[in-house]
Amino acid sequence: MSPIVHDAAACPFCGLLCDDVRISANGERLAVLARGCSLSERAFAGLPALQAAPRIAGRAASLQEAAAAAARLLQDARQPLFAGLGTDVAGMRRVLELADRCGAVLDHMNGEALMRNVRPLQEAGLMSTTLSEVKNRADLVLIVGGEVASRYPRFFERVVWTGDSLFRRNGAWPEVVYLGEVADPSPGTSPDGRPPWVVPCSRQRLIEVIGALRCLVAGRPLDAQEAGGVPLETLRALADRLGRARYGVAVWSAAELNFPHAELTVQSLCELIKELNRETRFCGLPLAGSDGDLTANEVHVWQTGFPLRTSLGAGHPEYDPYHYAAAGLLARGEADALVWISSLSDRPPPGTDVPMVVLGADSLVPPREPEVFIPVGRPGVDHPAHLFRADKAVVVRLDPLRSSRLPSVAQAVCAILEAYDA
Repeated sequence: MSPIVHDAAACPFCGLLCDDVRISANGERLAVLARGCSLSERAFAGLPALQAAPRIAGRAASLQEAAAAAARLLQDARQPLFAGLGTDVAGMRRVLELADRCGAVLDHMNGEALMRNVRPLQEAGLMSTTLSEVKNRADLVLIVGGEVASRYPRFFERVVWTGDSLFRRNGAWPEVVYLGEVADPSPGTSPDGRPPWVVPCSRQRLIEVIGALRCLVAGRPLDAQEAGGVPLETLRALADRLGRARYGVAVWSAAELNFPHAELTVQSLCELIKELNRETRFCGLPLAGSDGDLTANEVHVWQTGFPLRTSLGAGHPEYDPYHYAAAGLLARGEADALVWISSLSDRPPPGTDVPMVVLGADSLVPPREPEVFIPVGRPGVDHPAHLFRADKAVVVRLDPLRSSRLPSVAQAVCAILEAYDA
C-alpha cells in the first residue's frame, strides 16, 4: 500500500500551528516531507504505536472498565486536581464538565508560564497584536529573551521574513533587535543579509533594562551609567530606535522567563509598550500555545469567567493563582486525587502518592504505575481537533493524519462521566 501524502497538514506541536506542512502517512508511521521544522520532524517521527490498551493498576482493561475505575476514584476524592490539561477544545470542554461534577481544581502543566502573562494582563492590561499584523505591518521586531526561534522554529520564516506583506513600505524587511541571552541570532538575519542588533542581557536583569528604557522613552532623567549590564549609550540608541518605529512589536515567550517574580518583567514590558504608544504604534506579542496551554485557558475562561488555577469545589468558580497551583496543592497534601491529561506530548505527571488517573499516549512514562491509565490519541494526528494559535487570534482546525482506534480525550472523559453518573 502506497503512502498517503497530506500536502497542507496542520502541526500541533508548537503554538504556531503551521498549516502548510507536507506529511507522508504510511500506516501508523508519519514523516515530514517538506515545510517542517526540527520540532515537527522529531515529533511526527517519534509518535507511538496505536495498539495500547487501558490499564487498571497495571492490568489490561477495557475503556469502560477503566472509566468506571476512574469514576470511583473521583467519587471518593474530596478535592481532586485536574492537571496537565494537554488537550484540544473538545477535550477541555469535557474535562470542565467532569471537573464541575466532582468539584476539582484545574491547572495546566505550563501554569507557571501561563500566569506570567495572565497576571500582568489582569493588573494593568496589554496592547497586543497578532501574527498577521506582525507579518503585514511590523518594521521593527524586538525579541525579548533569546529562545523564540528555538521554541517556535518557523516564527521568522512564517511571520517576519515573508515577501507578501501588505503594508511595509517599498517591500523593506523589518529590523530585528534581540534583547537578552541569545545563543544563535542567525534566524534574525534578514533575507538581504542584514544581521540583527543584539543587546546582551541576562534574563534576570531584563527588568532593569526595560525600566531604563521606559525612563528614556518618556524623557525622564536617568542618573546611571548602565542598567542590567547594558551601557547607557546603548540604551539611548535602543530607546531612540524603538520610538522611531512606525509599527514596532515586542515578542517574548513567558516559558523562557523561568525565574522568581518574572511576571514583573512582563508587566514592565507591557508598560514600556504603553509608553511607546504615546508617539507611535507599538504592540506586544506574547507567544504561547505549547501543550494546548492557551486552548485550555481560553476554554476555561469561556466556561467559568476565570483563568486556570480555579477550584470548582464550592459549587461556583473560585480563582486563586497562588493557592490553586498544582505543584503547591500536591506538595501541601491538599489534593487527594490527580487526573493528569497529556495528549499533545509525553509530558509525565509529577511524582505523587495520591491516587492517579492518567490520560495520555502509551509512550508517556509516569513516575509510577497509575491507578488508571487510559491511552488516548493525539489531537490533529489521530482525530480531528481545534487548537488556539499562539496569538489567541485564531482557532485552527486540524484534520487527522492516520487511522486510529484510540479515543480522544473528549471521548475518554465522556466515558468517565457516564460511569460517574451511573
